[in-house]
Amino acid sequence: MSARPLSRAAAGLGTPPPRIVHLGLGAFHRAHQAWYTAHADDAAAWGIAAFTGRSPREADALAAQECLYTVAARGADGDEVEVVGSIVEAHHGADVDALRGLVARPEVAVVTLTVTEAGYRLLPDGTPDPGDTAMVADLAVLRARMGEPATPLGRLVVALDARRRACAGPIAVVPCDNVPGNGPWVREGVLALASALDDALAAWIASDVSFVSTSVDRITPRRAEGDESLAAAAGWIDGSPIVTEPFSDWILSGGFPAGRPAWETAGARLVDDIEPFENRKLWMLNGAHTVLASLGRLRGHATVADAIADPVCRELVEDVWDAAARHLPADVDAAAYRVALVERFANPRIVHLLEQIAQDSSVKLAARIVPVARLELAAGGEALPAAAALGAWIAAVRRCAPVPDAREHALGDALLSTDPIRALVAAVDPDLAAHPQFVAEVRIRAAALADVPTTVAP
Repeated sequence: MSARPLSRAAAGLGTPPPRIVHLGLGAFHRAHQAWYTAHADDAAAWGIAAFTGRSPREADALAAQECLYTVAARGADGDEVEVVGSIVEAHHGADVDALRGLVARPEVAVVTLTVTEAGYRLLPDGTPDPGDTAMVADLAVLRARMGEPATPLGRLVVALDARRRACAGPIAVVPCDNVPGNGPWVREGVLALASALDDALAAWIASDVSFVSTSVDRITPRRAEGDESLAAAAGWIDGSPIVTEPFSDWILSGGFPAGRPAWETAGARLVDDIEPFENRKLWMLNGAHTVLASLGRLRGHATVADAIADPVCRELVEDVWDAAARHLPADVDAAAYRVALVERFANPRIVHLLEQIAQDSSVKLAARIVPVARLELAAGGEALPAAAALGAWIAAVRRCAPVPDAREHALGDALLSTDPIRALVAAVDPDLAAHPQFVAEVRIRAAALADVPTTVAP
């Protein structure tokens, strides 16, 4: 089969009108929300106008092929390749004028975001982080009403202001990142930024903009060399392919005042109480990933599949899961979920790099490991799995190749302090750092890993 360039005519796909705006055009969005939208029964009515984050590269690559791309669901026994056409516009994130114009259209009903936990630049209570230079700069821009904001939430606020001024009606904002209670959390940040621009805007957002909470799940590694060959084998030339796992899950809770795609026809679930599902995913899948990213790299592994096959790594993951399961309700079926996770992690054909997962670990630990530690300590336990996870992270910070972290300055200061262990724990969660027994356990675990060989015998 000779491969041909991607085009809507060749793929037999129409161009749905843009009614969703997305911030954070990347692999996960294209494997998850865009995929669900393409598979909804009413997909022909819902196109996505997507904006990149830092670089225009992804937007340029997609625009060159009519915003089409292939998704290869890579199972242990083979690949299923399909062409996805739900994205109809791809823009550089810095094109704030285009963002304003789109969000101001009455037919646009939903704004989705995938910008990572750190990308929101918010404190745990949802307020803007006063120590984040980009957030501080955006607040100054909004107050002065001069220039353009550079953060995702800053750009969202000025786009919502354009919608308010256009009298385009209510809209839903749907954050799709791994933060518990991400709807209310993002709402707090947006309202704070909006107040810096205009109190009337903040009042309109409070009354006319809904913030939907979500739990999202589909392991999607970064693009690797050779991914293009999967599209070619299916008959397509694709400069921007996606490889992901067959499993996918999307749970949403909240209102959509201007409508939404029928995502439930593609397998999404709409629930009244999302918290148990959020916790299951954050504490078990994401928590295990963060553990493997630290301990696995210390033991010389490069991928999740390699690390979960290591009995030492597997034991700590199982301990973390045991602790999480003690604080999850029965109706989320944590036992079946962890069985599925082992199978997903062990898939050797999904090359999920630990170095990628390790980025922003200080932020991720706060959402994925700390909540269970707090619950364990409140119940009179010792939170030993959490202490082991933090000990592994500290050992990795000290011994492994550095990776980007949103709190890198705080981590650097902690490493130079008189008590680096306590200071690093405090960088993740000050309350845990104030718990002497917990810090003592972290100290023991970090010391035990101080001399672990960085290569694993074959």
